[in-house]
Amino acid sequence: MYDFVRDDIAFGYNMDDAMSASDVLRDGYGQCNTKGILLMALLRGLGVPCRFHGFTIYNALQKGALPSYVMPIAPRRIIHSWVEVYFEGNWINLEGFIIDTPFLKQVQKAYPNAEAFQGYGIATPCLQSPQNSFDGSHTYIQAEGIADDFGTFDSPDAFFHQYGSNLSGLKKWAYKAFLNRIINRHVNIVREHGILGVRQYLFAYFGTKKDASTQSGSAAQYSK
Repeated sequence: MYDFVRDDIAFGYNMDDAMSASDVLRDGYGQCNTKGILLMALLRGLGVPCRFHGFTIYNALQKGALPSYVMPIAPRRIIHSWVEVYFEGNWINLEGFIIDTPFLKQVQKAYPNAEAFQGYGIATPCLQSPQNSFDGSHTYIQAEGIADDFGTFDSPDAFFHQYGSNLSGLKKWAYKAFLNRIINRHVNIVREHGILGVRQYLFAYFGTKKDASTQSGSAAQYSK
């Protein structure tokens, strides 16, 4: 179940944070909040106790996952969450399901010597060996980017009712109208063609190597 949510539901950006599990499943992709909603629904369907832990993360870890020209729209602190599951007498933090394996491998390939790393939706002490596989203990993939801790909630709805979602007003309209598609196209290029593929895509559309190199950046921009 954990691996299904991590890898069969690809990393991507849904229309909203507060979605039903069936809508996330229908989309076939998601981010921390929406994939967490789906995972909780699956766990509770099997009678497994679980809860929602809300946070914010610094938007720096989204650099690369979001095109550079979208970054100014992103809040400085982004609503984030992970799922806690009661397993063998302990509450286990599950966050590593956010980034699917094909996407992660492309980032690892682009930064083979990186250790501590923030970017492309990842914030981990070790990019090449992140703690994102479930073996009965905690899993993480963005925890190094956490800014605020809002504690645990019985349901995602309770959290979103209190803290809202990431965008509002004109920014939310623009995101739903066209930015969502642009961002997901960008994420899919990284997953399917790698970070070099983003450079090639931008070069084909904008015709300058300068624009292309600006988008993906160097390892120094992402590694600590």
